[in-house]
Amino acid sequence: MAKLDGKRIAILTEDGFEKIELTSPKDALADAGAQVDIISPKEDIVRSKQGDAWDEDFKVDIPLKDADVSNYDGLLIPGGVINPDKLRVNEEALRFVKAFFSAGKPVAAICHGPQVLIDAEVVEGRKLTSVEAIKRDLINAKALWEDREVVTDQGLVTSRTPDDLPAFNKKIVEEFAEGIHAGQHE
Repeated sequence: MAKLDGKRIAILTEDGFEKIELTSPKDALADAGAQVDIISPKEDIVRSKQGDAWDEDFKVDIPLKDADVSNYDGLLIPGGVINPDKLRVNEEALRFVKAFFSAGKPVAAICHGPQVLIDAEVVEGRKLTSVEAIKRDLINAKALWEDREVVTDQGLVTSRTPDDLPAFNKKIVEEFAEGIHAGQHE
């Protein structure tokens, strides 16, 4: 597995993220040597869900208002139904996401996470996947949707569901290790 020593990765989330879609990639990134920060519009804690039930609280490392994209080498957006729905209407969150694309930095999203990318207006002409429930939204936003466990397009990594986490985690470590992708664009 590629090493991420010296890399710093941002996880952008709100309340209502699917717990395993944050914890599993976060652990994989940390195990590869990255510093991983939970960033949120919320200031102190964000609350996870496990299926339909509310679950564990997680400490916010850096409030979104204080986060600087230049301090990060990559971005991860976990899924869940509520999390992306809140982020996609938050202009500060959308600016944060767009800045990663503008800088050519790798971005990863799983499950419902790509909904945020629709509102950040960065999916047109890009190959990606997602949970089946938002397939039509992505196609309508002119994304090139594929039904595969992990899809990579010039530094953009997407997966469908928690079942795909092993392949997703392996690929995000690889892409974040590669760094800037010339084909990543806003």
